[in-house]
Amino acid sequence: MSGAVLEVSDLRVGYRKVEALHGVSLRVEQGTIVTVIGPNGAGKTTLLGAIMGLLPSSGSVRYRGGAVAAPPGEARVARGLCLVPERRELFGELSVEDNLRLGAFQRVRQGERGADSDLGDVFRRFPRLAERRNQLAATLSGGERQMLALGRALMGRPKLLMLDEPSLGLAPRIVREIMHIVADLRQTGVSILLVEQNARAALQVADFGYVLETGEIALEGVSSSLAGNPRVVESYLGFAGRA
Repeated sequence: MSGAVLEVSDLRVGYRKVEALHGVSLRVEQGTIVTVIGPNGAGKTTLLGAIMGLLPSSGSVRYRGGAVAAPPGEARVARGLCLVPERRELFGELSVEDNLRLGAFQRVRQGERGADSDLGDVFRRFPRLAERRNQLAATLSGGERQMLALGRALMGRPKLLMLDEPSLGLAPRIVREIMHIVADLRQTGVSILLVEQNARAALQVADFGYVLETGEIALEGVSSSLAGNPRVVESYLGFAGRA
């Protein structure tokens, strides 16, 4: 399939009398990585929550050419939209393998086969998870927890994978590893919407980017262009970006 896998038009989200998103519009083309960068409080997590139907909103969200169904979000997951939240939301008292199998719950419930094969694929992609398959999720390191969250999402065979701050709280070496994994996922045909505060890491792996500030799209363009934009360099990349 070619064209846009996700089209968001004039999306508005309000908390009581305060509007958090002001007419946000963006596109994710099939097989690409699109990033949304911006400071804390810009509305990045709110944007993902609205796309997933977790927050009431106005405007238009179209997925694979059709309007997205009304909440609950489970219907969107069943159609191939998957969100990896900022806090990972793992089941700490369950093993790594059990957490992964829960990612395929919707598919198994619908009688779809292949979960065991997909589990093998995830373990090949994340060898560290294979080594810890019987270990409780609560005992994993931060990087391993992020890998588990990504692996669990892949068990649902998403068409669009939305990642909320996957680098949050991770050491620079682990951030590079996670971003390398995200870039590799593009080769499987999964489209990715990557929300990040770490602008440098995000722009290195993304094809296209948006800058979200105070609930509005302030800038947009191909990632290499944004990385060289003086405003982005000054606000998000610092002197290293300028060099």
